Amino acid sequence: MADSKILFSLEGKGLKLDSAADIESHIAALRANDAVEEVRLLGNTYGVEACRVLGEVLATKKSLKVANLADMFTGRLLNEIPEALSYLLTSILNLPNLTTVNLNDNAFGINTVAPLVAFLSAHVPLQHLYLNNNGLGPEAGTLVANALSELHAKKESARKDGTAVPDLETVICGRNRLENGSMKAWAKTFSLHNKVQTIKMVQNGIRQDGISHLLSSGLNNLLALQTLDLQDNTFTIKGARVLAKVAPTWTDLRELGVGDSLLGAKGGVLLSQALLEGKNKNLETLRLQYNEITADAVKGLADAAKLALPALKRIELNGNKLLEDDESILALQTLLDDRKEKTAGDLVIEDEWGVDSLSDLEEPDSEEEEEEEAETEEEEEEEEDVEKKAEKDIKDAEIAQKEPVAQRQDKDVDELASKLEKTNI
Repeated sequence: MADSKILFSLEGKGLKLDSAADIESHIAALRANDAVEEVRLLGNTYGVEACRVLGEVLATKKSLKVANLADMFTGRLLNEIPEALSYLLTSILNLPNLTTVNLNDNAFGINTVAPLVAFLSAHVPLQHLYLNNNGLGPEAGTLVANALSELHAKKESARKDGTAVPDLETVICGRNRLENGSMKAWAKTFSLHNKVQTIKMVQNGIRQDGISHLLSSGLNNLLALQTLDLQDNTFTIKGARVLAKVAPTWTDLRELGVGDSLLGAKGGVLLSQALLEGKNKNLETLRLQYNEITADAVKGLADAAKLALPALKRIELNGNKLLEDDESILALQTLLDDRKEKTAGDLVIEDEWGVDSLSDLEEPDSEEEEEEEAETEEEEEEEEDVEKKAEKDIKDAEIAQKEPVAQRQDKDVDELASKLEKTNI
């Protein structure tokens, strides 16, 4: 939006705006423009009073579609941020056309997340949400996800009243330490907002149990998903199995990012087999770097690319346990080069094509390493069995507690009590 009639920007000016007087001269053009559709306020630092005045002005901009409120509180005290943020988000809550909100690079830990939760649970027009690098942690991350679940209910209610309401389509929530602890809430959110098209949740410290739950109880509902980026979390074979099961359901998928996720040798094979099913014909970009995958997986990927992925343009494989002259890698490169040549009549962006750099590739696994991986897989399966048994024991114990228990005062009970006392001493 470069048109000055619809764009207002203070982006990157490095301003420190504390009081009403500090900000007034900078927002005169915004105050005078009722047709503004996008505001960019990022790259400055705003105090409570400055946000109060700014909020009053934003509340009048009924044509506003995009609010970029990233990086607005650098250097601010922890007790300043909630009130300042509240002024801003309360002011834009009732703007009917505001579909895109960017709050990247602001500190929204558990002590400052309340205004954000209130806004997200109630802003029915929300369509595209950017929450990257906010330091949420699992507790605040759960609150945010729950707020989005509440938002779904309000969107549905508005539709029943005859209001045209957009679906939530974009959720960017990376570098937020969401961890396993918030995955139940996020899975629920995505099971409700099942028209989401773009999800990026990179570098969140989510381990295999959390990833598995997110995939099997949340992302499996997203039949319109086009971009999924879960890089730099931990899948292992457990998460890879679920990914392989769910991936074929994403028939509109264009980009899949699971690099640096410890898929492992077998996990890479499982994913290649899933892609070979031919359900992901729109897939253009596949990011699989630093996953400890081996030649067998790449052979499977080469077969899938040739037989089942007609739109594939780019695959990132660097940092895996492969040789640079692996025949399957060369076959992939040749295939993608041929496809690129056939698009000669179209605009070609080189970075969107080819097999990624192979200069960092490692030697294949030794037999000893392969045995270790197999042992790790067996251990994970044993852990799953133990967890399932523990859950069953807990349920059985709960049922037993509800049943009437006869009071017995016989010799056997007395002997058992005596033994337990001796054990506890």
